[in-house]
Amino acid sequence: MARISAAQRRQDFVNAAVEVIAKHGIDGATTRRIAEQAGANLAMVHYCYDSKEDLFADVYKFVVGKFRVLSSKVDPEATLTEAARKILRDIMEYYVESPSFAISALELINWARRQHEDSGIELYDRALEGARTALRDAAADSPVDEETVDEIASAIACLSDGFAVGWITYGDRAFAEKQMRIADSLFENWLAARLGSASVAG
Repeated sequence: MARISAAQRRQDFVNAAVEVIAKHGIDGATTRRIAEQAGANLAMVHYCYDSKEDLFADVYKFVVGKFRVLSSKVDPEATLTEAARKILRDIMEYYVESPSFAISALELINWARRQHEDSGIELYDRALEGARTALRDAAADSPVDEETVDEIASAIACLSDGFAVGWITYGDRAFAEKQMRIADSLFENWLAARLGSASVAG
């Protein structure tokens, strides 16, 4: 059997932590449960991580990285409006495909906010930064200013977070599809009103 590298094993533990957090919350995400979810022994967790906090730091990085990946899937030729709508849709679709991620992401942000106020804000801001970067790129040749880009990123967060709560609560794909269509329509209308002539392709 091929030996699993420490890097791969750490990723396994991060993936397992996401699942355990989704099922048991932060307080219930013990290293023992995480090891069991990853199909490893507890000693391996302690070999890869000095502490549970170190493991959770990697989970934070994973969550932020996933949002950045989702925000990067924008066509370089897309207009600002097209880029914004795609980012929102991609995040919602990922939530549907990965409900454990949706639950864990919200749980981590809320937990960090409760325990370490600035850490919660920092995690949320870092998760949003991928969207801001993609939107800035799409707005490069348009008259849209930085404040507007920030507002659009915030609107994406508001809609996707609200969608996540509904999806987590009901867990119904038909309901989720309906909610995505509503969010798409609301966002398109808001963008048209907010950008006006500035939404012309750049």
